Amino acid sequence: MTDAHRTPTPIDTIADRWVDTLAELSPSLATYIGRTEHNGRLDDFSPAGHDRLADAASHTLRALQAADTVDAVDEVTKMDLSAELGLHLDLHAAKSHLRDINVIASPSQDIRAAFDLMPTDTVEDWSVVATRLAAIPGALAGYVESLRQGASEGVVPARRQVREVVTQIARYTSDTGFFATFVGDAAPAEGHLPASLARDLADNAGAARVAYDQLAAFLRDELAPTASDVDAVGRELYALHSRRFLGATIDLDETYEWGVEELARMVAEQESIADEIRAGATVEEAVAFLEEDEARKLRGTEALQKWMQETSDRAVEELGRTHFDIPDPIRRLECMIAPTNEGGIYYTGPTDDFSRPGRMWWSVPEGVDTFDTWRELTTVYHEGVPGHHLQIAQAVYNRSELNSWRRLLAGSSGHAEGWALYAERLMAELGYLDDPADRLGMLDGQRMRAARVVLDIGVHLGKPRLDGTGIWDADYALEFMRRNVNMSDEFIQFEVNRYLGWPGQAPSYKVGQRIWEQIRDESAQRAGADFDIKQFHMRALRLGGVGLDTLRAALRDG
Repeated sequence: MTDAHRTPTPIDTIADRWVDTLAELSPSLATYIGRTEHNGRLDDFSPAGHDRLADAASHTLRALQAADTVDAVDEVTKMDLSAELGLHLDLHAAKSHLRDINVIASPSQDIRAAFDLMPTDTVEDWSVVATRLAAIPGALAGYVESLRQGASEGVVPARRQVREVVTQIARYTSDTGFFATFVGDAAPAEGHLPASLARDLADNAGAARVAYDQLAAFLRDELAPTASDVDAVGRELYALHSRRFLGATIDLDETYEWGVEELARMVAEQESIADEIRAGATVEEAVAFLEEDEARKLRGTEALQKWMQETSDRAVEELGRTHFDIPDPIRRLECMIAPTNEGGIYYTGPTDDFSRPGRMWWSVPEGVDTFDTWRELTTVYHEGVPGHHLQIAQAVYNRSELNSWRRLLAGSSGHAEGWALYAERLMAELGYLDDPADRLGMLDGQRMRAARVVLDIGVHLGKPRLDGTGIWDADYALEFMRRNVNMSDEFIQFEVNRYLGWPGQAPSYKVGQRIWEQIRDESAQRAGADFDIKQFHMRALRLGGVGLDTLRAALRDG
């Protein structure tokens, strides 16, 4: 990255103002990027709130289209922000916000998750937490208003997602759930909370629990009876969601067939590695053998967190000496056990000033207390370095070239998750997965991601089952995943429910990896003997988050 600071352009100004607009209209998003001025509020999930956001997107898009580009950085910003704003308006027109409920990334989870990244070091911090807790009933009421309007217009979610979210809410609001333990553990570093603030926290957390229970009652008694028995969203809506998560338009039918072939390739590669682990062993037998190896086990979340941190720190130190230029602020990555038990593993980026570092979170399901290092080593590389943390924190750091939208908010799941899978394969190429057990763990994850391409497109487009017995549905999807992954059944059931309710997201990992590899190979072909893989990686990362169509164009034309 150059030390010369680029002079901001009119297009940079439009992009920066869009970040300000998003921070105002989505306080939870503001918290994510470290903008604390809105921490006492929550998003307006009502129909009027969604309309305000759509109107702002339309205004910004018109201003962007009228602006002239000054340089190549502007060209990327205009291309990518225009695509994102246009897609937001397309999804709004499709009324996706009126049926927005799923088990992982809908307002039910987003409202609770708004507290995970809030500062809690001082009495003042906890006072802001109390204010945001008090905003929960209003935010949930707006959400109910949107879902109710959707039901009145026949725009309804799948009943399965409604039922699962009701179950999640029961965990949030139990006496040992999030709200009870969150405020119960309130303890600023500077000392005890004032009694009045402790009462406010307890009262507001109690009101939040009541509001969530009321949401659950609405979902169970009013929305569920009107919800759809069909999990599939259909080709038209699926195409929109696929474009949203990839930042690219793909041939869904060709991608489905490719997914079937890629899955078969992963299975063959696994079978070869299984034979290395134990001569003549099947994949299942090799897995069973490894699961009996106490030297490869971690017991308890404390041991898991310590191992994650040590593994991550080692990767940062070694790769920073050899294959990547990693600035000092990026070298700090915190590995965390999440305050929920939903089953996900995820990354949250650093704040703009790096006062809050990038964090890798593990949401461990209830009852799960044993972890296999051979299975999870590649997860640390995926979420940390050279995966999400290197990519996302590098964009945040690149202040000299990029506007705040490009550094903090731009990008797609396909760009980020595709890079993370690409990074897993890169670590194998660099010798970090030479142990056959660790390679089997990596392939286990890659096989799962390939299976998700097939499952996700298969279910939502109503493809014929691979065994020819009918059309893809939830039962077949669950059976299919159980055959193709080595995970606890709690994880598998959560994963399948996630795919059914979040169309287009799961394939973005493997499809994103495919597109990243295509772009790298195209760049290598153009450069010939002059191709330098380290320079390719750093050039791509300096762009920040973008859609994959934008990434291809920028690396081709730059």
